[in-house]
Amino acid sequence: MRTSGILMHISSLPSPGGIGSMGEEAYAFADFLQASGMRIWQVLPVGPTGYGESPYQASSVFAGNPLLISCGLLRKEGLLDYADEEEFKPSDPEVVDYESVRKNKEMLLRRCYEQSREKLSGQVSEFCENNPWVQDFALFTAVKQKFGGQMWTKWPDEAIRFRRPDAVKQYTEELRGEIDYHIFCQYLFRRQWFSLKKYCNERSIMLFGDMPIYVAEDSADTWTHPDIFQLDKNLVPKRVAGVPPDYFSADGQLWGNPLYRWTYLRFRRKFDWWIDRMKGMAQLFDMIRIDHFIGFANYYSVKNGMPNARKGKWVIGPGKSLFKALEREVRDIRIVAEDLGCVNNRVRRLLDWCGFPGMKVLTFGFDSDESNPHFIGHYTKNTVAYTGTHDNDTTLGWAEKADPKALAFAEKTLNFSGKEEAPDAFIRALFKSPCDTVVIPMQDVLGLGGYARMNYPGTTGGNWVWRMKPDQLSLDLSMKYYRLNKETQRQ
Repeated sequence: MRTSGILMHISSLPSPGGIGSMGEEAYAFADFLQASGMRIWQVLPVGPTGYGESPYQASSVFAGNPLLISCGLLRKEGLLDYADEEEFKPSDPEVVDYESVRKNKEMLLRRCYEQSREKLSGQVSEFCENNPWVQDFALFTAVKQKFGGQMWTKWPDEAIRFRRPDAVKQYTEELRGEIDYHIFCQYLFRRQWFSLKKYCNERSIMLFGDMPIYVAEDSADTWTHPDIFQLDKNLVPKRVAGVPPDYFSADGQLWGNPLYRWTYLRFRRKFDWWIDRMKGMAQLFDMIRIDHFIGFANYYSVKNGMPNARKGKWVIGPGKSLFKALEREVRDIRIVAEDLGCVNNRVRRLLDWCGFPGMKVLTFGFDSDESNPHFIGHYTKNTVAYTGTHDNDTTLGWAEKADPKALAFAEKTLNFSGKEEAPDAFIRALFKSPCDTVVIPMQDVLGLGGYARMNYPGTTGGNWVWRMKPDQLSLDLSMKYYRLNKETQRQ
């Protein structure tokens, strides 16, 4: 079936409180998607963000980000009392001020905990029984707070760093109140998430999630399962993830994430952690994009402590064995492979064997000639096509900065004239393409310039902050896309 959708992270919604949330604005966006004939809402990873606020460096692969909880819905349900003036009001509605948002939302969520923990105790207990990861996550978060936010590998108490049973028991008793608070927040996140998912699904809208292949070093996952990562005797990564130098970066990209012990995971653990992770994703989402799919075929390994990614090496990944295990154990989720980057024959063979759709990005397609794999003439049915992703400039931003030859090539190919026409021309070309699925970033739907870009890879600060302004979801805009979906037979 030919479908279309929009990439719009929850944090970018124009909700009260200075950040997008799972409140009324999320439901209004689902209504907009339905009225526009869209069937997919793609979001970025929804885990708790850490340093730099990157959704791709979450402190847990299972937990949700409390910043995305709607205090307005909690108030409407009678779970939280507060006056409107107590909720943070940003000076710039298009930018997330994370420091102010976090301070304000923490205050309101702690009040909710005090006001409603008894009322919700039964539901929270049931949530704990069905989500065994949450106790470890809450303990991790509470201990991290006790030690001033330090990375767990630098906690001053070696016993809790190594999760020795006596230390786990001691800190669990000492920090019981904080642990219970963090569990409570995770229950609230799931409560609101599944309500929103039900609303979307009832309107034939699929929630499309994003799963990074790697986890953050400073996460509950590495602390709880150090045996599945390439760590030394002090629990510090021996080698870390990245990508080699390329056209865009002479030094490559040094991500710093700990690498997996794939042989151990396969033969000793039967991929149990990965199976649990994918089952968790299947609960939250109808579709999932596996970020850096290349790493399952072969991954780039850099010695920890190197200043850049120049001196790394390629290592063979788990390949088919992992996906055979996932196919046996995980049902009811559609997988999309993010296959951008160093695609060699090993990657192509794995992708062909899995049958997952790969990705194409149209703004990548005009920096050479028609041999470019992202040139629209190469798009096929089993592909998810984008104008751009969260890591790219907006289409208008691309057009404004593009080499004149690249822009002229795009204008000739897509039949438009002038930079301001680029977003509509790129979107129309994707909708008319043979690809089964097309997804457009909301910034391109709105025709916004480079200031609305979501992320500049390899930088910290100023990323993940864009928000849509209130009242930008107009009837005219939904009718424009409804007609385009009908015209291009996308239902």
